[in-house]
This record gives sequence, C-alpha cells and structure tokens, in this order.
Amino acid sequence: MDSASGAGPSDPSDGAGPSSATAAGGSAEGGGPSAAAAPSRYESQKRRDWNTFLQYLKNHKPPLTLARCSGAHVIEFLKYLDQFGKTKVHVAACPYFGCLSPPAPCACTLRQAWGSLDALIGRLRAAYEENGGCPESNPFGARAVRIYLREVRESQAKARGIPYEKKKRKRPTAAAPNVSAATTSQLADCGGGGGGGDGSTGGTVSAATAPTTTTV
Repeated sequence: MDSASGAGPSDPSDGAGPSSATAAGGSAEGGGPSAAAAPSRYESQKRRDWNTFLQYLKNHKPPLTLARCSGAHVIEFLKYLDQFGKTKVHVAACPYFGCLSPPAPCACTLRQAWGSLDALIGRLRAAYEENGGCPESNPFGARAVRIYLREVRESQAKARGIPYEKKKRKRPTAAAPNVSAATTSQLADCGGGGGGGDGSTGGTVSAATAPTTTTV
C-alpha cells in the first residue's frame, strides 16, 4: 500500500487534479453574473476525494480499475489514509488508554478519526454513482465497509475515552394534552347541565320530570 504515495488527503490534487478542473470550470463558467455559481464546499471536497481515490487505484500494485474495486479495496484505502491522520488513538498498553484529556504526550500513532472516514465514505459513495456507477454494486456501500467503520468508531471511542450513545427517539407527547382537554370539556358540560342554568340539558331534565309528577 506504500506504493500508492501521493494520493493522501494532505495532497489530493497530485499536481493537476481537482484544482485544475476547478480552474477550468471557473474559466468556462465565469462569463458574467448570470453564469452558474461556483461549486459548493461539499462538491469541491467530493471532487478532490474522488480524484484521490482514482489516483490511489492507479498507483496500486497491481493497478486496479474502478470496475474491479470491491469493499475490501475500499477498506485498504481507508487504512492507507491513516498515515495522514491527525487524531491520536491510544493503544491498549498506553497509560493514557481511555483518557479523554491526556496530561502528557505519548508515542501512540496518529490516525484518521472515525468521523472523517465516515464523511469520506459518504462523499465517495455519492461520487461513484454520479460518475456512472451502479448503486447495487457501489463498493463504498458494501456491508464490509459499514462493519469496518463501526469497528473503528467503537475502538476509537474506547481508546480516546469518548462515550458513544445512540440518540434516543423522543416519544410523541401530543396525545396527553388532547385527552385532558377533552375531559375538561366534558366536565364543563356536565357542570352546566347540573346547574340548570340557561343550558338545554337543564330544560330537558325538567320537562321529563314534570309529566312523571303529574301522572302520579
């Protein structure tokens, strides 16, 4: 994997990569105010990531084509990117293993953070399909890649002392006020009828009682 040097995120363009494409796009579209807007930061990053991955496949020994790329090759690519990482991940033998804020530096290596890898896979998955790839055969969406990302997340959470908790869905609480409001309304109606004021219920009760008394 060391043979694929030059394709890391620290230097994704490799001289004439996305920067040249962006410049060409700017010269072609910079006709005036009515021209198309410049690509967003997300689109620019996605283009750089895609060119980086293509360069990695080209430098791979033996060289790989995009059609032959599988989830295993994607995992190899993610492991290759660890050499450009900036996140300290403590090993189990390190005295700061599981420490959120180590008091002193250690010799543990730097790696790519799980969040960066997860976002990278999302961009590459979209770029693969935008460049004619079939969604069903998208290597970036392979089950093996999802399992690898989950293992990276869990291992880094333990090593760095970062608790990971799944977001709990809040249960809907709109039904309770409706029930109480309906109950309050029923109690108000019952109170109005019992008082025999100007409500129709009071009149109905008195009318039904009068014939009964007359008959007796």
